Amino acid sequence: MEWIFLVIAGFLEITWAVTLKFTEEFTRFWPSIFTGAAMLGSVFFLDLSLRSLPIGTAYAVWTGIGAAGTAIIGMLWLGEPRAIGRMVCIFLIIAGVIGLKLNL
Repeated sequence: MEWIFLVIAGFLEITWAVTLKFTEEFTRFWPSIFTGAAMLGSVFFLDLSLRSLPIGTAYAVWTGIGAAGTAIIGMLWLGEPRAIGRMVCIFLIIAGVIGLKLNL
């Protein structure tokens, strides 16, 4: 169950990172509320995952999911660069997250 909590935390990490762009420095109410709720939810589910997962592994997976997912969304929907080097690096992050899961 802890891995499920960690994946939820990672997806909430992606959510707040992407929606942060739409808060306009926290001057827009609803995007700011949504971003704050996603931040709190992300940390909450990370905490739940720490019941049995080592902090180093959980934190690396959490940030990996957040970094890779946010970069992918940026490329697909926010017009960010799709350079091959960037995609290779994102693949390496994902490979690292999978490696951590398989070696725990």
